[in-house]
Amino acid sequence: MIRELLTVILPLIAPTALYIVWSLTLGKPKPGDEDAKRRFPIAWLALLGALLAAGILVIVIQFGGGGEGTYVPPHISDGGIIPGHTVPAR
Repeated sequence: MIRELLTVILPLIAPTALYIVWSLTLGKPKPGDEDAKRRFPIAWLALLGALLAAGILVIVIQFGGGGEGTYVPPHISDGGIIPGHTVPAR
């Protein structure tokens, strides 16, 4: 359950929750007092999303648990199923 919460529900809800908090902190705009942050929140959110995505890519590349070698998918040989496995690099 915690895995589904962290990998599915949280990434779906977090951007909306952050936007709501950000919107509430700005308060109600006064007439004629529009600033760039309020007029273009999508641009700020897109920039933040791109920075977060780049950070995640760096983390995955640096700390990803990719093994050495070549993956061989499951296949049928001599009437039996041979499960997928990794062949070490030479």
